[in-house]
Amino acid sequence: MEKRDCILIVDDEPEIRRLLVDYLERNGFEAIAARDGREMWQALDRHLIDLVVLDLMLPDTDGLTLCRDLRAKSAIAVLILTARGEETDRILGIEMGADDYLVKPFNPRELLARIKSILRRTRALPPNLRPESARCLCFAGWCLDTATRLLTAGDGVVTPLSGGEYRLLRILLDHPNRVLNRDQLTEMIHGREAEAYDRAIDVQVSRLRQRLRDDSREPELIKTVRGEGYVLAASVEGRATCA
Repeated sequence: MEKRDCILIVDDEPEIRRLLVDYLERNGFEAIAARDGREMWQALDRHLIDLVVLDLMLPDTDGLTLCRDLRAKSAIAVLILTARGEETDRILGIEMGADDYLVKPFNPRELLARIKSILRRTRALPPNLRPESARCLCFAGWCLDTATRLLTAGDGVVTPLSGGEYRLLRILLDHPNRVLNRDQLTEMIHGREAEAYDRAIDVQVSRLRQRLRDDSREPELIKTVRGEGYVLAASVEGRATCA
């Protein structure tokens, strides 16, 4: 029997936990619930989790801190739940490494669609960059191992990437020297249209620049094209190995 993807719901509201676990189970997922950060870590130790749905308003630990700590220890996909109108929380969530966010109150069908989209994007690779033909992508002194998602600098320092950072870098590497606007990047990374005043892409670009040691004030690698979007100003070479 094929293993079902396992979703961990972390929310302190019992009714929401019951509703989401039941809904996800009825739609082909295995679902586990946790009411706080302590139970989240326990569930992660006991189960093989594919994605965490994390409410930012928890009684014992700030959800943003949990997201940051989870990202530091794991590449598990994270979808954060935020209160309506809290743009700062959404931006901070992306900064902490979340793959996407959903504003409360929400329709369970939208949550299901977001979960499927994140899992699909996490596992998908562009046809022209399959690992067997180009496992390692090299550019401007950097090398990205597409199998391990490790980014290696010219001095040998290795950096793991979050799911969002990896997908953004893969998109830029797949379209070198081509300007991509925010709407295009949002669609390719999150599988949805950009919302008004949505700064998630800007935040993710800023995080990726930090990973690449690219000065945000005068970037040389990921450049901002005013009024248009972003461009990776480098040639990309695909190699079978990263040796």
